[in-house]
Amino acid sequence: MHFSAVCRVLGILLMILSLSHVPPLLIDIYYDEGLWSVFLASFSITLITGFCIWLPVRKVRADMRIRDGYLITALFWTVLGAFGAVPFILSDVPAMSFTDSIFEAFSGLSTTGATVLTGLDNMPHSILYYRQQLQWLGGMGIVVLAVAIMPMLGVGGMQLYRTEIPGPLKDKKIAPRIADTAKTLWVIYCGLTLICALAYWAAGMSLFDAIGHSFSTIAIGGFSTHDASIGFFNSPMIELICIFFMAISGINFALHFLALRTYSLKHYWEDAECMAYLKILGTLFLICAGMLMLYSTYESPIDSIRYALFQVVSVATTTGFGIADFSTWPTFVPYLLLFSVFIGACAGSTGGGMKVMRVMLVFRQGQREIARLLHPNGVFTIKLGKHKVSDRVMESIWGFCAIYMGAFFTLMLALLACGLDPITAFSTLASCMNNLGPAFGDATANFSSLPDSAKYILSFAMVLGRLEVFSLLVLISPAFWRY
Repeated sequence: MHFSAVCRVLGILLMILSLSHVPPLLIDIYYDEGLWSVFLASFSITLITGFCIWLPVRKVRADMRIRDGYLITALFWTVLGAFGAVPFILSDVPAMSFTDSIFEAFSGLSTTGATVLTGLDNMPHSILYYRQQLQWLGGMGIVVLAVAIMPMLGVGGMQLYRTEIPGPLKDKKIAPRIADTAKTLWVIYCGLTLICALAYWAAGMSLFDAIGHSFSTIAIGGFSTHDASIGFFNSPMIELICIFFMAISGINFALHFLALRTYSLKHYWEDAECMAYLKILGTLFLICAGMLMLYSTYESPIDSIRYALFQVVSVATTTGFGIADFSTWPTFVPYLLLFSVFIGACAGSTGGGMKVMRVMLVFRQGQREIARLLHPNGVFTIKLGKHKVSDRVMESIWGFCAIYMGAFFTLMLALLACGLDPITAFSTLASCMNNLGPAFGDATANFSSLPDSAKYILSFAMVLGRLEVFSLLVLISPAFWRY
């Protein structure tokens, strides 16, 4: 383990993070709301801390190993959450406890969208912007942003990249070099954000709201600048724009790159995961819309279709925006939507959950086992599109599912020990571990009423889900520290 190299990278990343406090500082000066000193102090604290960590080891040039990448990723997300909470801690508006500040920062950076805040409509613009920006940075991963510019700083990035990016992009790089890959991802990410912001603005949002909501839409985050979320605007056009960008943000970004490079959409139709993702969204929509119309939840079928379409895409992609309280929908529908977040979005997207690809392959493994029972001497293979999936990949997916469910059950018991009722404990953990946001029970409105111990557990669950379990839990393994 090269601790000097780890400290050097961590110091550089913290200094880069300090720059995120500059835009809200300028916004506060523009609106003259008196919080510029909070962001100036946050900038200074983060920059100086990063500089002090970096300075003693600035000349270290040791090559990082894969274990160093895992350690940096875990440390940085932990440290990032702590320093991301500094503006909330220092600000008097809103007045937040240390625990609530940590929870809000981790929720933003992990793109979960769970909040302890109310009164967003009257909150300072700088704080509102900062929350949205946290989600935007967390969407693709602040580590990937750092990897894109680290070659200029003399720091290798492959180890960081592998521990941050989920799914197929771990093995298939879009560009020949890691820095080019990260830059390509961010060009696509920024391009989608810009187009989304312009669409929101043209549809009637203010420029401030358009930028803020484009940040959380493309990041699949769910934070809003209003208490009523997207429902504040009461605009079908804005909702359609939001649905479109939530849906495409839940698709593997490698497919967006291929579509951009070849000027063709055929890659989407040829990708088995993408098609399964769209089928899942379509099936959930039909079920929810049908149940809402059957029980006459809304006055007209058009309203049922409108609310069902938006909430299905918002929840199933793990975004968490709202135009209706789906927890009050009839019979099993609220739990159907909550269970859908365990599937989540596609691998290589900004969404959360276990990812569509893993669920697909587990389902096909089940089909293979049934076929083997019927034909014991038969030879059956699992394919993803035209490609055979190796047994090693299937073993990895089964291992992930086992670790994921084990972690979920353990954290669920911990939340129950904190005094939460079963519905609140299950829904908040499902929401946070899958980076959704909305929950049921005592957290239906927001998470402010939960005990501090539960908020820390849920903050850990957010990071655990954001890093897809293995990248964080590998640090607990004795073998990780053995050599």
